[in-house]
Amino acid sequence: MGVASLSVIYAALIFSSMFLPPILIKKLGCKWTIAGSMCCYITFSLGNFYASWNTLIPTSVILGLGGAPLWSAKCTYLTIAGHSYAEKAGKIGKDIINQYFGIFFLIFQSSGVWGNLISSLIFGQSSNKVEISEEDLACCGAYDCMMSDATNTTGSAGPSASLIYALLGTYAASGVLAVLLIVIFLDQIKSDQAETGREITKAPSFWSTFLATFQQLKDKRQCLLIPLTMYSGFEQGFLAGDYTKTYVTCALGIHYVGFVMICFAATNSLCSLLFGKISQFTGIKLLFATATVTNIASIIALLLWKPHPNQLVVFFVFPALWGISDAIWQTQTNGLYGVLFEKHKEAAFSNYRLWESAGFVIAFGYSTFLQVYIKLYILLAVLVVSMVMYGVVEYIEAKSSPGTPTAAEKEKVGSLAQETRMESNRVRVMDGQSDGQLLQTVSPMVF
Repeated sequence: MGVASLSVIYAALIFSSMFLPPILIKKLGCKWTIAGSMCCYITFSLGNFYASWNTLIPTSVILGLGGAPLWSAKCTYLTIAGHSYAEKAGKIGKDIINQYFGIFFLIFQSSGVWGNLISSLIFGQSSNKVEISEEDLACCGAYDCMMSDATNTTGSAGPSASLIYALLGTYAASGVLAVLLIVIFLDQIKSDQAETGREITKAPSFWSTFLATFQQLKDKRQCLLIPLTMYSGFEQGFLAGDYTKTYVTCALGIHYVGFVMICFAATNSLCSLLFGKISQFTGIKLLFATATVTNIASIIALLLWKPHPNQLVVFFVFPALWGISDAIWQTQTNGLYGVLFEKHKEAAFSNYRLWESAGFVIAFGYSTFLQVYIKLYILLAVLVVSMVMYGVVEYIEAKSSPGTPTAAEKEKVGSLAQETRMESNRVRVMDGQSDGQLLQTVSPMVF
């Protein structure tokens, strides 16, 4: 049910990405879209109190429908706040926005630390732990025994109902507290700009926004970036679903899953802030190369490694390396979309959410049918194809702007930039604050 519910979440997220964000942000504004969407997450926690097909699947649909509006509204809010501060401080807008997103993802990814720490401390009180035999350990790792129940029975016979209720109660209470903080303290930023937008022109219709998502695919650069975007879903899905099951739970027990994911979340959180700051100095190419080498090395090592409880440190090395590369994929791919499709941000980021969610759905969909080593080969193949396609995009961009502008051209560009900034502010108001949304995926996990 856990894998099925995750698949349903991302399937609903695909649907939600195409339809709901522009409508809700336009009607409710960023603040109330955020608050309402967060309530969808709370329903998923409540649905797990009695985990069955009748509760998990409907609440998974609700969570998926709320996911895209939540992230769209959050990204729109940060983007508008970043532009506003940049104009007042006389700084470059994209640099401030990158810093804002770096700070956001530092805090957001740290939620994995606190959430997994809570689950580890609660599940660590379980008295149902059992010894893991060498026979069971033989079914752990890349060449797992698909027909064996080893991964379901080793390390723990399952936490008691009281511990599960304590965990879910803590998560649900945290969600309620978060909604209250948003409702009470977050400023509404839609009303004034929406009024201005209505004075300028009529906002785009729902169908024009919906069709723009698919019209964006006419841009060959967008099509070339589809494998890279889907790889983000593949690699996150592998760590959340397969590494925690066939490596950690199988060899160490379920009570270690939280600690291992804390390592991933902490590394991801710190590196998100770091790469958000240094990207302006290193450039995106070097960071993508670093993430590619790190992921390829990790995949090869996972294919060769046979997990054993005596190698405790190794279980934490892989999520740390995965966190470094994932921080690059998340921050830099978002930034790449913002730079390449500056004039069509809303349609571009709808495609980003669409294809990343598709990656999640596929990864969770084949999770129960394929051995881990096949999934690792799939990861490797998608990563190689992604980098080749990205290289083609860079070639196209370099070919379209081969020369360095002269001083006179720079002066002209500076004048045009000022006019463009004024025009983009007008269009952003016109679009009901949907300009510049940068989407990111949250992966709810049930262990």
